[in-house]
Amino acid sequence: MNAVEIEEAVSKLAEQPFEPQEFPFAFLEAFGNKATTIKRLRSGASNKSDVGGVLQANNIHLAVAKLGAVTQTLGALKASPQTAKAKVKFILATDGDLFEAEHLDSGETLACEFDNFAEHFDFFLPLAGISYVNELRETAIDRGAARRLNRLYVELLKDNPDWGSEARRRDMNHFMARLIFCFYAEDTGIFHPNHPFTSTIEKMSDRDSSNTDEVIGELFRAMNTRKIDHEAAGIRNWARAFPYVNGGLFGGNLDVPRFSRIARSYLLHIGSLDWTKINPDIFGSMIQAVADDEERGALGMHYTSVPNILKVLNPLFLDDLREKLGDAGDNPRKLAILRSRMAKIRVFDPACGSGNFLVIAYKQMRDIEAEINRRRSEAERATDIPLTNFRGIELRDFPAEIARLALIIAEFQCDQIYRGQQLALAEFLPLNAENWITCGNALRLDWLSVCEPTGKGGGKIYADDLFGAPLDQTKIHFENEGGETYICGNPPYSGYNKQTAEQKADLESVFAPVMKRWGNLDYVAGWFIKAAQFIQQSDGAAAFVATNTICQGGQVPILWPWIFAARQKIAFAHTSFKWANLAAKNAGITVVIVGIARGSNDPATLYEEAIEGIEVRQVTNINGYLAPSANIFIQAATQPISSISKMNFGNHPYYGAALIISRYDASEMVANDNRIAEFVRPYYGSAEVINANPRMCIWVRDDQADQAAAIPDLKRRFLSVQADRRSKPSDSTATTLVKSPYRFRDQVESSSYFIAVPQTSSENRPYLPCNVIRAPAVASFKCFAIHDAPLWNMALIASRLHWVWIGTVCARLEMRFSYSNTLGWNTFPVPTLTEKNKIDLTRCAEDILLAREAHYPATIADLYDPETIPDNLREAHERNDEVLERIYIGRRFKNDTERLEKLFELYTKMTTERPHSG
Repeated sequence: MNAVEIEEAVSKLAEQPFEPQEFPFAFLEAFGNKATTIKRLRSGASNKSDVGGVLQANNIHLAVAKLGAVTQTLGALKASPQTAKAKVKFILATDGDLFEAEHLDSGETLACEFDNFAEHFDFFLPLAGISYVNELRETAIDRGAARRLNRLYVELLKDNPDWGSEARRRDMNHFMARLIFCFYAEDTGIFHPNHPFTSTIEKMSDRDSSNTDEVIGELFRAMNTRKIDHEAAGIRNWARAFPYVNGGLFGGNLDVPRFSRIARSYLLHIGSLDWTKINPDIFGSMIQAVADDEERGALGMHYTSVPNILKVLNPLFLDDLREKLGDAGDNPRKLAILRSRMAKIRVFDPACGSGNFLVIAYKQMRDIEAEINRRRSEAERATDIPLTNFRGIELRDFPAEIARLALIIAEFQCDQIYRGQQLALAEFLPLNAENWITCGNALRLDWLSVCEPTGKGGGKIYADDLFGAPLDQTKIHFENEGGETYICGNPPYSGYNKQTAEQKADLESVFAPVMKRWGNLDYVAGWFIKAAQFIQQSDGAAAFVATNTICQGGQVPILWPWIFAARQKIAFAHTSFKWANLAAKNAGITVVIVGIARGSNDPATLYEEAIEGIEVRQVTNINGYLAPSANIFIQAATQPISSISKMNFGNHPYYGAALIISRYDASEMVANDNRIAEFVRPYYGSAEVINANPRMCIWVRDDQADQAAAIPDLKRRFLSVQADRRSKPSDSTATTLVKSPYRFRDQVESSSYFIAVPQTSSENRPYLPCNVIRAPAVASFKCFAIHDAPLWNMALIASRLHWVWIGTVCARLEMRFSYSNTLGWNTFPVPTLTEKNKIDLTRCAEDILLAREAHYPATIADLYDPETIPDNLREAHERNDEVLERIYIGRRFKNDTERLEKLFELYTKMTTERPHSG
């Protein structure tokens, strides 16, 4: 179990009735202990507790105490001889009312009410072999609230199935948003503390829930009615204490779904949470996760960490603001100039979802502004940063509307922090109804009309209902002359082979006017083109999270030449890393962050993940492959540009499926007629090389055709091939091969061996899988082969240098490497090798093969698991890298970015001096 799964399991345990006999075992189960482990503890086979508790050696000693005796029981656990003997890390005691624990190694203690112990789950993460995860505690209540909201949502739909229909989906979503606002408002002082929302429902609604919907509806009606109109509107006395909220939040349809007793109970449990701890950074995503059918199945998928989002925002513009703040010192004039500049900055997310990037950008800017006000002795000054400067576009209407609400709450929280509770409350209600988030298709909209670069100063347009029909955003202007615009976000990725017809049409609308070849681009590429067009007419920059495939392989020569021709440069980039959320079901995907701006002579900044943290480099230029090199584009070559051996494409059957057989079928055929043995060979493709499990094939040379056709089993297969090829009359190659049904289209074999390179392999392996395959085996079309070549070629293929090169210039299948001999091998720049270099590299290749042999019958798949690669094999590869990299620069490279930098430099030199055919 990972940390998030543990947090969910502990939260569920905390919500269940306390059962003294079961609690110790349920607690251990929540931390990932297997059923067999629990069974042995229950039976006493492995439970060595001497105080009547449960002891798991090397982990924990826990006991259920008598009521009121928790502290004494914890002392007994600590003094227990068995605790010391079993080398226990934790002791824990509870009576179902109090909960106490101690980490014996560090001496850190924990004491809380039993109902709250789940909030401290991270204290016990070492029980599951997990070190402390800093962000988990901060977001545990967010995820807990989302889970409880989800249960309420599902329970309400049981009794109100019509609210789950398309016609009423918006009503249900809006109802949940109103509830969440009320939960937040009662804990933050927006509602008067003597009239909390949750307890009013508990007090005024019947326990059988028969009138719960009426009570909630009356509260909503009060919040949609001005105080002076309460009596005229017939608002009930017990609801009149609630404020007029306005802003459209409680406008429109105020229907409330019917509540069952269970739903009412869920509602009260949700209200009991401390909503002051809910982060507005993910406020909208929490609602979206509850309200969206697809996302509800993986709650938490949008809990993107703030540090990850700051990887976009900091280098885009926040770092510059902080630098200017540092330069200003305590100079009042410089501080005022910076504050004035910040008031005009627009942050624009054209794929904003429920507003995460915008909310975080707003909070960071308010933090900087607060420091300016502090230095100028104006701490209580109202903010000059308008929410309307935080623009967004979102395809779906509900998250677009929620983004605005999340920003409103972020503004209130910032006012609380920087100006105090009293001023924050005085200015918060009633909400205004300005609308500045667009609902629409970002690739179809004119960004310049959504976020004008010069602020045309038109009249403000207001939304009568926050959750009403989206406004025509192209008619909306806000007065804000002369500011910069920073475009940011995490647009949808969608690789070219996973795009819907509608997404293809979206890309065509963007790319057709500017370029011809665009069909193989990821969907996210459309945002880069639109951003570049925007920046051409505005003062600002853009940065997006994107799949790293837009900076690899064949997409680079399509997308980036146009970006650069549009007078843009890559101002900063973060090379590939895992964009992992804190969700249990989300393992994260590999992404890059690319920031573009108008071309200039300013240095570019390259960020790269390193063991010690993030390494930051100032470089002259960053190219489309995110390498610190000139803007060059790798084109496929028919011959190697270096003095290395030729690599062939494997043998393609070309509608000759009957020529490929399993090893079992081959054995059966040979057993029936031993003449067939001469014509059966091992057949290696990608999977067969990696798993050391070849299929077999029928291999007949032209001069053996008549001899093979005389064998009945083979003749039947040849006739099948002939029929398959004849069924493709429009394919000239197939038509030609009808005359040779005994052979593959390609018929390339080795005399002694071939170096096999799988066409497709996992990017998770630290080295590219390759192997030496002995004749008479042959390579399939899913494999590349260097036939009977010097073994030092394998040392090149197996190197980290080559792994980095092909990972950059070759295409990808999802994230897996898709090798190409013309693009990956023929373009690979290798310095001139001396005879000694070749001897040294040959020895390195032999050492790698010998290290593998020592673990026979382990396969490449077994040996190259990054977590379990054997030490001797890793050392053999390290020696290989040491030898090869010294040939390049006289030492080991510091990291992959430096490797790419040298490879691009050498490629440029070699292709300039000796142009290659391609």
